[in-house]
Amino acid sequence: MTMTVVDVLAQGTPLVDWAWIRNNTDLIWERTVEHVVLTVVSVGAGIVVSVLLALLALRWRRLEGPILALGGILYSVPSLAAFALLVPFFGLTTTTAVVALTTYTVLILVRNILIGLDGVSPDIVEAARGQGLTERQLLWQVKAPLALPVVMAGVRVATVTVIGLVTVTSLIGLGGLGFLILRGIQLLPVLSVMVVVGTVLSVVLAVAFDLALVGIQRLATPWTRRAA
Repeated sequence: MTMTVVDVLAQGTPLVDWAWIRNNTDLIWERTVEHVVLTVVSVGAGIVVSVLLALLALRWRRLEGPILALGGILYSVPSLAAFALLVPFFGLTTTTAVVALTTYTVLILVRNILIGLDGVSPDIVEAARGQGLTERQLLWQVKAPLALPVVMAGVRVATVTVIGLVTVTSLIGLGGLGFLILRGIQLLPVLSVMVVVGTVLSVVLAVAFDLALVGIQRLATPWTRRAA
């Protein structure tokens, strides 16, 4: 019969085995690094793809609806199904994980980029044009910096989302901390500590990344602090 963590607690079995943690620090570190790498690469790829799509939507406004609709479709695909669809093309590889994880960032990032850029005050835009700025200069020197807080909010949401989804890649042999969670569930109650370690560290990573991005945003937008 398959056991759950609740069953383990009911039996009085301790969830944390400090001896196991001390003896497996290399494994924990390896899976944590894998989790971080998958997150950074996937979010980074998502930012690049989303910026390109947002620029297309800005250049040809009729593409905005189809691009957001495509992002919505990709976002709605269950993660397990996404991996299953990609395995025949890329195999059980990191590429499969990165491609699948990247698709879940597109809707969030494209939407926030467009909202941020469109939210720049028309008065500021007209003043910049009056200074002789070209449309390209206006985009990168005026609109992009002012839209950065909204864009960074999207990056934060996308990053936390990906950190959670990385655990699912354990089903194709990767998964970072998800490997510990999956393996621990398979070995309950003997190695319930793996479930605890994988879960706690996943939460810690999500909080750490979010705080780091908040710090980056504050450094990149000093005028928001002065305005406050």
